[in-house]
Amino acid sequence: MKKLIFTGLTAAVLLSSCSSQKTDTAGTEQTTALTEVQQEAQAFLDQYSKKYQELYTNSAEAEWNSNTKIVEGDTTNAAATRRANEAFAAFTGSEENIEMVRTMLEKKDQLTPLQVQQFEAILFAAANNPQIIPDVVKARIKAETEQTEKLYGFDYRLSGKSVSTNDIDNILKSEKDVKKRLDAWNASKEVGPGLREGLLNLRELRNKTVQSLGYDDYFTYQASDYDMTREEMMELMQQINEELRPLYRELHTYARYELAKKYGVKEVPDYLPAHWVPNRWGQDWSSMVEVEGIDLDAALKPKGAEWQVKQAERFYTSMGFPELPQSFYTKSSLYPLPPNAGYKKNNHASAWHMDLDKDVRCLMSVEPNAEWYETTHHELGHIYYYMTYTNPDVPLLLRGGANRAYHEAVGSLLGLAAMQKPFLAELDLIDENVQTDEVQALLKEALNYVVFIPFSSGVMSEWEHDFYAKNLPADQLNKRWWELTKKYQGIVPPADRGENYLDAATKTHINDDAAQYYDYAMSYVILFQLHDHIAKNILKQDPHTTNYYGSKEVGNFLRDIMYPGASANWRQMLKETTGEELSARAMVAYFQPLMEYLKEQNKGRKYTL
Repeated sequence: MKKLIFTGLTAAVLLSSCSSQKTDTAGTEQTTALTEVQQEAQAFLDQYSKKYQELYTNSAEAEWNSNTKIVEGDTTNAAATRRANEAFAAFTGSEENIEMVRTMLEKKDQLTPLQVQQFEAILFAAANNPQIIPDVVKARIKAETEQTEKLYGFDYRLSGKSVSTNDIDNILKSEKDVKKRLDAWNASKEVGPGLREGLLNLRELRNKTVQSLGYDDYFTYQASDYDMTREEMMELMQQINEELRPLYRELHTYARYELAKKYGVKEVPDYLPAHWVPNRWGQDWSSMVEVEGIDLDAALKPKGAEWQVKQAERFYTSMGFPELPQSFYTKSSLYPLPPNAGYKKNNHASAWHMDLDKDVRCLMSVEPNAEWYETTHHELGHIYYYMTYTNPDVPLLLRGGANRAYHEAVGSLLGLAAMQKPFLAELDLIDENVQTDEVQALLKEALNYVVFIPFSSGVMSEWEHDFYAKNLPADQLNKRWWELTKKYQGIVPPADRGENYLDAATKTHINDDAAQYYDYAMSYVILFQLHDHIAKNILKQDPHTTNYYGSKEVGNFLRDIMYPGASANWRQMLKETTGEELSARAMVAYFQPLMEYLKEQNKGRKYTL
């Protein structure tokens, strides 16, 4: 990478954290200006980081293979993944390392701020792999590997034929026949029952793992990464829900009546049947609305999937970011498997930092349509975040987002920016002179971003909180899921869903990215705070019609946020970049013009939330 000239916040963060030490090209602190205690600490950190990187890379490679080539009945990848993860766990959770870190943190007032941060990161990682209880850690790793393969190796069937999750999603987005919709929705939930036993086992193992280092439960452990208690995290989720509840209430009422009309149902239901909405979990309803003059699916189809990935890269390079390394294209898995592949892969989009250095990859199944167009820009946001904080000033152990939500916020921010009309016109995906209904465009966005909040901050966060922190009884798992779905989303199942189902487990993150879905809720709030600042203070444009493309100023702003990685204090970062604390204010303001329209549309209609 070229040497970056950083401005404002990045400089402040790095100056405050690096004032008494320098780093070499591997991101490790040189010992030349350090005290004896600091030199001792640095020697340990250098040694630890080298081994950590080696084992992390082995684990990532094994996980990559397990996610990109799933062969029914073949346990080769699973065994290799388990071995790599066990080796990584044995090192990060070793009693010797834990004892050394605790000893060094007793002298934290004699260490540099950057050293303290690294020691705290080591201790946090150790809590998930403590070798005080090695058998429990090994059992958890084995259970996680098996659960992942069971989830992604599942054979979804519809009308007797195997279908992909992409196929099911397309039916739910476009099919008007309610019976066909119901069949597709039911097919999407068939994976749940087979995951029950594994998930209950994982709860026990995950809780036991972190309890050995003093955490109450796994949810508490994950929330602590934000320097928050689980109670504080849940209070924040409630705050976000309440701030957006009035708008969601209008959207829910609108959707009930409009979908009843679309499906030819005379009696409008009080709650949305789950198979009516165009998403398996009701988290995104945006395909309900087509904005006249904007047909991205039609515009993107002839361009092909590869064009979308390359265009997403061009979006970032236009703002001054470097080109992706060639290895990104040779090592990533970007497109759907051919029908005769003979194996399956994880179709859930993800970005991977394989070695915490130059090896970055994406796992996607890109198709030429609007949803994958936005997703591609989002996933490359993660990739460019990885590439930006992989620099000499950020030690290897702090190569992460300012917090986990920041990673998602950056991805989602660029996903939002890539969908705005001026930019789409610049790409000739729409006619720049086309007259579009701006309210409908805003409605389509709200049915994505706003609709997501009650699912992420309400249903997902509260269910996992209850599952891990409250030890939700095994005979109430599905009951609680649908109680929360009705309470927060106003959605009900098409028919009774007893405990022979486990609909929560059909959501990827419940299994393999557990107890942290609030990351996504926070990320949407942060993305609108960042977008509001970029639009008003950098581009001087209406937040609803921005064009980031080619703006080096926007690129510098984003680089300032991304460059220091986890060495930055996330609260300080947000305050200094946007001028405010975490708040849904900007998100509410962005969608405010929609409120009057929805109230007018909903006049005389029954509200049930």
